[in-house]
Amino acid sequence: MKRILIIVAALFLTQAVSAQVMRTEELEKYAKERYGDKWLEAAANLASTISLDKNNSLTYTQVVNAPGKTKEQLYIILNYWYSATFNDANSTIKLNDKDAGVIIGAGYIEGVAGHLGGTNGYLVHVHPIIKTDIKDEKIRVTYTVQYYDVDIEAGGGIVGKLAGSKSRLVHNKWAIEKTYPFVEKDKHKKTSSKALIMTHAYSNVIMDKIEEVVKSGLVGNETEEW
Repeated sequence: MKRILIIVAALFLTQAVSAQVMRTEELEKYAKERYGDKWLEAAANLASTISLDKNNSLTYTQVVNAPGKTKEQLYIILNYWYSATFNDANSTIKLNDKDAGVIIGAGYIEGVAGHLGGTNGYLVHVHPIIKTDIKDEKIRVTYTVQYYDVDIEAGGGIVGKLAGSKSRLVHNKWAIEKTYPFVEKDKHKKTSSKALIMTHAYSNVIMDKIEEVVKSGLVGNETEEW
C-alpha cells in the first residue's frame, strides 16, 4: 500500500528542485506564467523553437559576458554557487577543474510530471547536467537533459487501486526523442508534454541564476572592501 501511495503523494505534495534554486511547485507556477497551463499546446509551440542535439539530448547554451572579471575571479564566484547549489545526494558536482576552467554539476528536478493510468502510475524526474566553461571576462553555460527518469508503479493505476491489487515499483528511462512533441504518437504525451515544458523552464531559471551570480555575486558583497 505504501508503494502505491508514492506516486499519488509525490504529485501533490511539495517537492524540492533544489533548496538553493526553486521548488517544484514554484517552477510549475513559473512555467505556467510563461507558457500557459495547456501542456500539450505549450509543448507543440515549443517544438518549433528547439531541437535535439546530435546525441538526441535536449541542450541549451548561453554565453554570459563579465567585463573586467578574470577567469580566476569568475571561477571563485561560480565555485561558490555550485557548492551551495549541488550539495545533496541527488544534486552533486561531477567535475571541478580550476585550471581548465570547467565546473559540471548534476542537478535533479523531482516530480515534474506524472499521471495515474488505468493500469500503472507514472512519475517523471529530470537530471539536468549543467556545465560552465570559464574564461577571462566570459563564461559559457551548457544545460543538457539526456532522458526523462520515470518511476512506474506497475499495477498501481486507477483500476489496480480500486481492485486492491499489489503493485511494484519499476524504474525506467524515456528517451526524449521518442516522446511528444518529437514523436506525435506518444501514449504518454500529456505527461511528456509537461515534462518538456518544466525541463525547458528550469533551463531558463538556471541560466538566469548563473548570469545573476556572475554579474552580482552570490550574496552581493563579494567586491566590497573589508
